[in-house]
Amino acid sequence: MLSPDLLGKVLESAPDAVLIVDAGGTVLFASRQITALAGYSPGEIVGQPLELLLPERFRKSHLEQRGDYNSRAHVRPMGVDLDLLMRHKDGRELPVEISLSPIRDGEQLLIAAAIRDATERNRIQTELQQAREAADRANLAKSRFLAMASHDLRQPLQTLSLLNGTLRRTVHSPIAAEAVLQQGQAIEAMSRLINAVLDISKLQSGAIRPDPADFAVAALFEEMRNEFASLAASKGLELRIEAAALAAHSDASLVGQILRNLVSNAIKYTNSGWVRLRAAPGATGVRLEVADTGVGIPADQLPYIYDEFYQVGVATNTTREGYGLGLAIVQRLVTLLGLRLEVRSEVGRGSAFALELPAACGAGSTARAPVADSAPAPQTICAARILLVDDDAGVRNATAMLLEVEGFEVACAASLAEAMQEARRGLSIDLLIADYHLQNGETGVDVIAAVRRLAGESLGAVLVSGDTSSTVRDFKSDDRLRIASKPIRADELLRLVRALLAPARDALKVG
Repeated sequence: MLSPDLLGKVLESAPDAVLIVDAGGTVLFASRQITALAGYSPGEIVGQPLELLLPERFRKSHLEQRGDYNSRAHVRPMGVDLDLLMRHKDGRELPVEISLSPIRDGEQLLIAAAIRDATERNRIQTELQQAREAADRANLAKSRFLAMASHDLRQPLQTLSLLNGTLRRTVHSPIAAEAVLQQGQAIEAMSRLINAVLDISKLQSGAIRPDPADFAVAALFEEMRNEFASLAASKGLELRIEAAALAAHSDASLVGQILRNLVSNAIKYTNSGWVRLRAAPGATGVRLEVADTGVGIPADQLPYIYDEFYQVGVATNTTREGYGLGLAIVQRLVTLLGLRLEVRSEVGRGSAFALELPAACGAGSTARAPVADSAPAPQTICAARILLVDDDAGVRNATAMLLEVEGFEVACAASLAEAMQEARRGLSIDLLIADYHLQNGETGVDVIAAVRRLAGESLGAVLVSGDTSSTVRDFKSDDRLRIASKPIRADELLRLVRALLAPARDALKVG
């Protein structure tokens, strides 16, 4: 059994100041560490009420708390979730941590209190909290900057793309036509680079958040067909889309972004043969695969294909097609969605990238079936009247010019109020095209809802935006609404317009 002297030495050697008090709060023992902590020598503390070490404003409440502890004494920290303060001999207050332990001496209850200076811990916690808040503010600022940069960079590109589309339909000189063709190619290259850089930045900043839901794979594949069929055909490639009646659970928009980068890459690195996109049941859900008969990837380069600005077989500072960002974006999106991407490749024989998605949670997907976007001849719908709403004069004028060249009648508005004024004129509106971000907090969604209340809920609409948030994506469930990402090509915009006008034209024939 330990002697009292040895027990005293143990208490004196403890790193924390130790007090032993009786049930009435009188200090019976104080270790020497109390001097460094509170400025009192042990002799000045022993025999004094514990309240001597408390700020005066806490003394009354402490009496009640001590009585409560005496009735239910057990080992525990004191003042959980509270900031505890001790009064120093010189009158200043300092933060402390206190642990209480009951000691039974026959019928007598004694309490051992281990007291530690919490100044450093509190300082570190405060600095960590300030660092978190600064990081949150920085992320928020970066997200806002990216949103503004995305909008401001895409606006002039949108204008250039639409003006290029108009020029292609109006110039007749072979030299001018060739210049316009090369201009269009330069605009496409600029668009790809800006989209890729913005996507990388958004992923790095955490500005993109998944919004998982059940969706039909066939609908997503149909989007890929519409987007890449002409590009593949221009290279003499066969685009094989093999969609199965399967439903998956993930963020359909982000999965679509993965597939777009993979299909685009496959077409870029395939000179002859085919590019195939197919879906099949997988081990844990739905397996999507993009395969090609392209140049293939050497085995020793496979570890580097997801690096930013890395391209297989392309030396630094040489002319290149693309910028080596597509697979870097794919890898980040796959990680964000918690998925796994497999790759196999053989030089001269092609590559295949496979993505495994979770199966749909419900019995079937709630996503709408793909809508066939037929493109009737322009002359059959050229009399249609289109309401165009965009607060950017350059984009608005370029869009109106393109539509008018195609034979449409165009009414323009820059705000919700102007759009409503135009809708109340009594003239028919066959289609609405609206930019998503308008001035004064208005959105194209607001415009579409308001105009439809006057012109009819079946009014077709195109919502044009660079916004990738779930707020915009949710409106894809509307079969009479199309979402177009900036910068949209002239041909793509006209395809959407004609597809939405076709049902209205057919309804008039039936009537």
